[in-house]
Amino acid sequence: MTHSIVLPRLIRTGSGALGQLPDLLTACGVKRPLIVTDATMVELGYLARLGQGLAQAGIKSGLFDATEPEPTETSVLVAEAILRAGLDGQAFDGLVALGGGSAIDTAKALAVLGPHGGRMRDYKVPRIVDEPGLPVIAIPTTAGTGSEATRVTVITDPDNDEKMLCMGLAFMPVAAILDPDLTLSLPPRVTADTGIDALTHAIEAYVSRKASRFSDQQALAAMRLIAPNLRRAFHDGEDRQAREALLIGACFGGIAFSNASVALVHGMSRPIGAFFHVPHGLSNAMLLPAVTTWSIPAAPTRYADCARAMGVVGDGVSDEIANTALLDELRALNAELGVPTPAGFGIQPERWQQLRPLMAEQALASGSPGNNPRIPTHDEIIALYDEVWG
Repeated sequence: MTHSIVLPRLIRTGSGALGQLPDLLTACGVKRPLIVTDATMVELGYLARLGQGLAQAGIKSGLFDATEPEPTETSVLVAEAILRAGLDGQAFDGLVALGGGSAIDTAKALAVLGPHGGRMRDYKVPRIVDEPGLPVIAIPTTAGTGSEATRVTVITDPDNDEKMLCMGLAFMPVAAILDPDLTLSLPPRVTADTGIDALTHAIEAYVSRKASRFSDQQALAAMRLIAPNLRRAFHDGEDRQAREALLIGACFGGIAFSNASVALVHGMSRPIGAFFHVPHGLSNAMLLPAVTTWSIPAAPTRYADCARAMGVVGDGVSDEIANTALLDELRALNAELGVPTPAGFGIQPERWQQLRPLMAEQALASGSPGNNPRIPTHDEIIALYDEVWG
C-alpha cells in the first residue's frame, strides 16, 4: 500500500514569527492578499500588528474581519463578495488567515470558491478537490484544529444545519506561521476545547484504518506534546513553554489526521456542533471517552500506544492496563477541564432524542466513521449518542 503525504510548503515557528509574514508572502508569490480574520483579533490588536508589518513592507491588503465561529456558508458568501471585488482594480492573489480554525477554514473555502465558483455543497465529501486554489497563509491563534496543516475545511450549510466536510489539495495552506505569543490571550475554556480537539486528532489519526508510518509518527509526537501541557496551559495561560508545546502539537496532529483521516469521534461530533452550536473541540471532548471505550476492542494495541505516548503509563505496561489507564485519563481530563455532557451544556432532551437518527445519518455520510477501528452501524451510533447524553 502507498500513501500520499500532503504538507504546507513552508512553516515558520517561534516567538515573534508573525513579523515574518511579509517575507513569507514574497516567498509564496503573493502580492495582494485578502486578510481573513474576526472581531476578536481586531480587539486584541493582532490585526494591527499584522497590518503594520505589511505596511512597512509596502504590501497592500484587503480585509474581511467578520468570520463567525463554526462558519456557515452565509458568512463565506459575504467574504467571497469582498474577494471578487479585488483591490485597486486588481484581483487578490492570496489569502492570509489570522485566527482560530474558523478563520482558517473560511479562508480555505475562499481559496476554492474564488477561482472555481459554485457553492460549498458542490465541494463536500465524497468529492475530493485537487484542483489548484488560491494560496493560503495560515496563522493560527489557537492550539487545536491544526487547520494550518490540513487539506480539510468544514463549513456549515445553513439550509439544513449540516457541517459539510470538504477535502483535497486545494484546501491545504501553502504556508503557516506558528507564533505561540498569539495564543497567550486564550481564555481557559477555549484552551481546553481546542486542546482536546488536537488530542482527539492525534488519537484518531493513530487508530485510523488509513494510518501510515508517516502519520503515526506525527500523531505520537502530537500526543507527547499535548498531553503533559494541556492542563498546564489551562491553569496558567502565561505558561509560554506549555503554549508553544500545544501549538506545535496541534500542528503535528493536523498533519497526522490530514494524511490519515479522523474517525468516529469527529463523525459524531460535527452534527452536534451544527444542530446545537456546541464548539467543535467541546463536542469532541463530550464523545471521546465513550467512543474510545467502544472502539478499544478492535485495536487494543493501538490505543495502548496512545496511553504510552501521553505518558499515562510506562513502556513496559500491558495493553490491558494501558487501555484502562487511558480511559481513566480521558475521563479525568474532561472533569478537570470542566467538559459538560450534552445535557449539562443545556441541550433540550426532546430535540436531542428527535435528531439522533439524522445526526447518525450525517455522521455516516461524512465517511469518518468508516476509518474507525470498529465501524459502527446507524443504530450503534444512536446508542453512543444515548450513552453520552447525560
